[in-house]
Amino acid sequence: MQRICFTLTVPVEHHAAYKEAHAAVWPEMREALSEAGWHNYSLFLRPDGLLIGYLETDDFEAAQKKMSVTEVNTRWQTEMSKLFGNRPDEAMVPIEEVFHLE
Repeated sequence: MQRICFTLTVPVEHHAAYKEAHAAVWPEMREALSEAGWHNYSLFLRPDGLLIGYLETDDFEAAQKKMSVTEVNTRWQTEMSKLFGNRPDEAMVPIEEVFHLE
């Protein structure tokens, strides 16, 4: 199982809209993420806009590819790009894990 961590930046003026969207993630988006192999997925937002994402998956590259071809992901990314200025799913770059305590 891969543990994936990534960062993005949410402009401070969009925090409320970002939080609102994630408080009501569409059921079909949740289902697509699960079916694509995204598990234990969490997002954390600092007041300065730093967004930290964490997920577990068997194969991150494959999970990303599965999501990229879903219609619901296209709709979601279109909505999120209004807040980010680009598609956030294309800006996620995993951070190297250097320690893990089981």
